[in-house]
Amino acid sequence: MVFKRRNKLGIGRRLLHFVAPPKGWRRGVEYIGHRLRRLPDTPHRIAVGLACGTFVSFTPLFGLHFFLSMGLARLLGGNILASLLGTFFGNPLTFPLIASFSLGFGRRILGHGLSGRDFSRVTDAFAEFFIGLWESFWSIFGYGDAQWGKVMLFMEDILFPYLIGGLLPGVICAVAVYFISRPIIVTWQTRHRARALKIAAMKRKQRKSPSDGVSRQSYVGKKKKPVTG
Repeated sequence: MVFKRRNKLGIGRRLLHFVAPPKGWRRGVEYIGHRLRRLPDTPHRIAVGLACGTFVSFTPLFGLHFFLSMGLARLLGGNILASLLGTFFGNPLTFPLIASFSLGFGRRILGHGLSGRDFSRVTDAFAEFFIGLWESFWSIFGYGDAQWGKVMLFMEDILFPYLIGGLLPGVICAVAVYFISRPIIVTWQTRHRARALKIAAMKRKQRKSPSDGVSRQSYVGKKKKPVTG
């Protein structure tokens, strides 16, 4: 492949680059803004798509955010590509805040208080969940004992409170993203349209410039006159 990396990165290096990109987060934000400016759709549909991606970022269904954002955008009439860009609202910088607040808020709603796992143990809970799921799967074929208890503990202690607690802040942030992004997109598209019209006018002006007429006249004047006997 032409664009294949010459030196392959290990898993640890990839995770480090995901959390702290070598070229900084500013480049990623600029890229998202550049893509939004060029989306061929109405400001309303683009803003709805961004809101859908933002809302999905507050769910604990990691690995499914892209699919959920596309489905929600299609349901609400939003731009699908914008919904994918909107999922970047959830990133390594914001996930600790999102998870901590959603877990705590969900536990209070369910009456569990704050006695459950905090964010520092969420990664451990996910690891135990996948281990329990893997061991339970192989137990079906007679290898080892089922560990469905780990799976149920994860769902009761992490997944369900996270899901319930993330709904309200997700809706609030999604609505805020919609009303903030829509006028910005209108401004971007207006400037882009004005610039495109200006460039088109300059090209038309160059085609009809006087220099072309002079060159044609000089060329005609230099034509050889017919020889008369």
